[in-house]
Amino acid sequence: MAKRDYYEILGVAKDASADEIKKAFRRLAVQYHPDKEGGSEEKFKEINEAYEILKEPSKRQRYDQFGHAGVGSSAASDGGNPFGGGFGGQNINFDFGDLGLGDIFGSFFGGGSRSQSQQSRRGRDVETRVEISFEQAIFGSEQTVSLNLDDTCEHCKGTTVEPGHELKTCDTCKGSGQVVRVAQTIFGNIQQASVCPTCHGTGKVPEKVCSVCRGKGTQRRASNLTLKIPAGVDDGSVIRLREHGEAVANGPKGDLYVNIRVKAHKKFTREGDIVLSEEHVSMVDAALGVEIDVDTVDGPVRMKIPAGTQSGTDFKLSGHGVPHLNRDTRGAHIVTVIVDTPTKLTKKQKELLESFYVEPKKRGLWS
Repeated sequence: MAKRDYYEILGVAKDASADEIKKAFRRLAVQYHPDKEGGSEEKFKEINEAYEILKEPSKRQRYDQFGHAGVGSSAASDGGNPFGGGFGGQNINFDFGDLGLGDIFGSFFGGGSRSQSQQSRRGRDVETRVEISFEQAIFGSEQTVSLNLDDTCEHCKGTTVEPGHELKTCDTCKGSGQVVRVAQTIFGNIQQASVCPTCHGTGKVPEKVCSVCRGKGTQRRASNLTLKIPAGVDDGSVIRLREHGEAVANGPKGDLYVNIRVKAHKKFTREGDIVLSEEHVSMVDAALGVEIDVDTVDGPVRMKIPAGTQSGTDFKLSGHGVPHLNRDTRGAHIVTVIVDTPTKLTKKQKELLESFYVEPKKRGLWS
């Protein structure tokens, strides 16, 4: 489905002033705010995206020239929600269940268990950081993550029991996982249930504890993990590896969260799925027209600059931007041409420029 025109969304003309755009946004934002009766979260997000582009002169200029392709599919996300609704932000969460993309929301929704204490028996989540280059973020890469975590005991396989022996019913709680105590209060005796201190809520204890981990079920171990980073990942993204965190006895491992940091590039910047760069040309080349080699993430690309090009003009190189996640398409590379005006001229050069200046002045073209 094609995206709607940003001017149409805000209900303003294409030559609307910045003040008119701001007033239109405020009026519509109040009308469609999700917290208001009759509001619409989808409509509000659409209004906010349009405003984030049109309020910035440089983004508006590219949008006017190239449409949605000139501002990137997610370029409007950096402004956030001015009303605090949480629609903005650039962080992306990837869930790599077995080092592959999976269900991002899997850990947030689940069924109940027979006791709260058993439900909480899960390993600790771990957070780490990986730094990659601009090009690695564009095309994807494999990175080695070094970890030093509590891992499952190899001797008892995390059961806490010495091999050859079994778990038995806890004598303290009789297998319930809870102990009940009676507390005397001004309102009378009140029963209080708490997690069994002997079995820690499992209802079972080893006949003989593991001789290696001493009943912990875990061992501290260093390991290296190969992480596949998808093409198009952005700075600040978080990759979630399910059950690659710390281990715990008789329970699943926690999750590993890898924060992606992308190093700044000396020439390129990024907005959503587009790459931005500048190219400098001389005043003569801009006036007469020229072809130049432009650096892109794919290598040099030949680009034609037509005669009469003004400084600050944008040119679009389609298909040389950031790959779209899980798609075979890419954004554009926007090149801004900067015309360099000479600061030191010879006497002859000055005379030539002055002769060029005289004729248009006589025709009344210049004041």
